[in-house]
Amino acid sequence: MQNIRKGDEVIVLTGRDKKRRGTVLARVGEEHVLVEGINVVKKHVRANPMTGAQGGIVDKTLPIHISNVALFNPATGKGDRVGVQVVDGKKVRVFRSNGAEVGAKA
Repeated sequence: MQNIRKGDEVIVLTGRDKKRRGTVLARVGEEHVLVEGINVVKKHVRANPMTGAQGGIVDKTLPIHISNVALFNPATGKGDRVGVQVVDGKKVRVFRSNGAEVGAKA
């Protein structure tokens, strides 16, 4: 079971975007995630008249390693680790600090 999934709100633990929050847009492989507004770089793009693509400088979101982000716990206001528990015969993700279910409305 994946600890961090698409649509989860995460907080960055290290790097230049430390302490910033964002939503996971996609998983890139097993160990990387794309987070909205995090790890954005300027990319110089060459124009391509065959496809009609215009050249210039564009902002591009790059993947960040999954170990550098933590799931945001709204109850504590901090990043938190995730565990798995069996509830009613189903596996659910829970926060390690308070045992609350991930994604449950409080």
